[in-house]
Amino acid sequence: MSSRPVTVVVAAALEALIGLAAAAGGLYSLATAVTGRAGDLTNAIPLAALGLGVGALLVFVARGLWQLREWARTPVFVTQLFLAVVSYYMFTSEQYALGAVLLGVAVCASAAVLSPPTTAVLFPEDRGR
Repeated sequence: MSSRPVTVVVAAALEALIGLAAAAGGLYSLATAVTGRAGDLTNAIPLAALGLGVGALLVFVARGLWQLREWARTPVFVTQLFLAVVSYYMFTSEQYALGAVLLGVAVCASAAVLSPPTTAVLFPEDRGR
């Protein structure tokens, strides 16, 4: 039996999913640049690099949380704050379905990473307080 609570599994999986989505966006931007379908090549290449870099970083953070590294909790939560901001802009641009999905992921991942079981397993020395 693993000592990893389900809340850590959920938070790490959602963080990895966000990272994979960012990397997929980067790959799409790269593909449009390479095939000549990009509207502006000078924006497509940096956007591809940014998407791939952010995706790799978020997957790294998800792996850290999966391995019960206490440093990973803050970046996971900050990611969800950014995702909530993106969700807000989806709502203001009348993309309600996508905004709702992003907000749902942000709320679920935030709740999972801030939950008492996650806190207990990441910070066991704080239990006695």
